[in-house]
Amino acid sequence: MRIGVIGTGRIGTIHANTLSRHRDVGSLILTDADAARAQELAHRLGETAAPGVEEIFRWGVDAVVITTATSAHAELIGRAARSGLPVFCEKPIALDLPGTLSAISEVETAGTVLQMGFQRRFDAGYTGAREAVRSGRLGRLHTVRALTSDQAPPDAAWLPLSGGLYRDTLIHDFDVLRWVTGREVTDVYAAGSDAGPRMFREAGDVDTAAALLTLDDGTLATLTATRLNGAGYDVRMELAGERDQIVVGLDDRTPIASTEPTGPPAADKPWTGFLERFGPAYEAELNAFVEVVRGERANPCDGREALQALRIAEACELSRRGRRPVHLAEIAGASPAFA
Repeated sequence: MRIGVIGTGRIGTIHANTLSRHRDVGSLILTDADAARAQELAHRLGETAAPGVEEIFRWGVDAVVITTATSAHAELIGRAARSGLPVFCEKPIALDLPGTLSAISEVETAGTVLQMGFQRRFDAGYTGAREAVRSGRLGRLHTVRALTSDQAPPDAAWLPLSGGLYRDTLIHDFDVLRWVTGREVTDVYAAGSDAGPRMFREAGDVDTAAALLTLDDGTLATLTATRLNGAGYDVRMELAGERDQIVVGLDDRTPIASTEPTGPPAADKPWTGFLERFGPAYEAELNAFVEVVRGERANPCDGREALQALRIAEACELSRRGRRPVHLAEIAGASPAFA
């Protein structure tokens, strides 16, 4: 199997490393807007660098992995679909609903595969939570509390391109909330704060956000995110039911300290970022993609799943700006709940 990797930045490098050592992947063709970066990575991995995207398609590959800037995702997904190629793409498909719907339409018209990069679906903790909820171990689920906290903010120049805190960061929580619970979001009420560094206000973004979501079975979910969590990178999900309560992301590296006299001590080596925290999950999702391409398993996260997470993000942004509750029915792109 020959795979084209378009984009060799941080996550592209991680994915290229995973694929280069995969037993079912014979070779890679790498390309990037920064040709020297792609060439250096190709040399290090013993793979081939291409001068541009055109060569990826002209030289011939069996599948494509897209890890470019978000602005290029939808066009590249469409190009691969028209070429009859399966695609793995980092989230999101696009930063708006029309671009997302257009790319999904191209994939569905072509009858090809689009697997989206929501790596939390491959994390052991979230997988365990899904099993606990679906097995009935928790009883009736009544409350979910989730958070994503970055240790340090991104570069100021990147903020206007990110889509904002709901679309860039909390979208992972929106996706995994649906995946773990098997329920759909019906209503949201969201708020944000830009009281931190000025660069967030200049970008029209917020550095901290919160949202209250109502699920279609009445379960209430609260989700928070921040770019300014100095203690470390913190991603957790608590699920409380009538019989039991569980938590994802609580271990000896969780950057939180108890004030109780008998509470656990602060982490000696707290998580510093998503690549470290979710390393095994990133590898697992690429292994799954190879299996999908080989016809050995069903697509674990298609474009329609990514669309539903984006719809929740859009609803939250609308709620924050309008200071009002928003029904998901107001947001285009609804589809039936998944099993």
